[in-house]
Amino acid sequence: MDGKQVRLFLVDGTVGGLMTAEILNWTGHMLRVRRKDLGRIKTREEAQRTGVYVLFGADEEGEPAAYIGEGDNVVKRLENHNANKDFWEDVVVITSKDMNLTKAHVRYLESELIKLAKVIGRVSLLNSNDPTGGAALPEADQSDMQYFIGQIRILMPVLGFDIFRGRSTQRQPAPVAPGMPEETPVPVNSPVSDEVVESSDSPVFYMRTREGSDAQAQIIDGEFTLLQGSVIPNAMKDNPQMAESTRKQFIIRETQHSKVQEISEPGPTPGLVTLSKDFVFTSPSAAGAIVYGRASANGRITWKTETGQTLGAWEQSRATVN
Repeated sequence: MDGKQVRLFLVDGTVGGLMTAEILNWTGHMLRVRRKDLGRIKTREEAQRTGVYVLFGADEEGEPAAYIGEGDNVVKRLENHNANKDFWEDVVVITSKDMNLTKAHVRYLESELIKLAKVIGRVSLLNSNDPTGGAALPEADQSDMQYFIGQIRILMPVLGFDIFRGRSTQRQPAPVAPGMPEETPVPVNSPVSDEVVESSDSPVFYMRTREGSDAQAQIIDGEFTLLQGSVIPNAMKDNPQMAESTRKQFIIRETQHSKVQEISEPGPTPGLVTLSKDFVFTSPSAAGAIVYGRASANGRITWKTETGQTLGAWEQSRATVN
């Protein structure tokens, strides 16, 4: 088990104030600051170092948005953004305790973090240009910076931001031969099942319906994630005779379905769409309902591994103490 000892320090003694985050034996240091408290970090040593930063806020439509940047003196860059950027309310400053991050290092980190955020796609980036990353780093330095990014990905959700949470590599699953029955186990050579995924907590689960839905999901970093390439209905099945409680649930699922459609493209046949990005659900049942196109589903029964084991059975086997 690869455990991590995370150290959080509430500078003001409150969750809403300045917060620092570190991992034992990691040279990096992360500082979360509310915009209203920006003036308070001008004298903090870490804020005056070379580093990268991520601004968090909302875009014009009220959806989560971010901006990733770097600077020789981070707090000076933040003062500029405070005067010229309206969208942000929080910032996370990422520096090194041993002050070994150079301009080349942070330009590399900025470039890689922007690529990562775009691939994961959970937060809209407001960066107008893609950074080049500067001059190529030596191989050893690149390795160090990739490790640095790995630690950032662990700490950022701890600080309350999921911008780097999810798969950093996504591939389109190969199409399945037509005529396969509902929820048929997928062959072992499925390109999704043998994909190496960071922070994966489960095998890939599959779900198929007679209407043509063909979905894959996985628990990634503790979240039930419908995977890119999944095929789902392009509309939910309404029924005027639904009970009032079912109608309320249907409205919730219909709203979720519309969000999934926003990251989808036309499917293999009319009436279906294909996810172009991963989508995180609060539960396997919520995801199952969307794949069925109806108000509800028992996700712990409908989702199965390639060998036919249900999600519920898999969870029970994990909970069994030998």
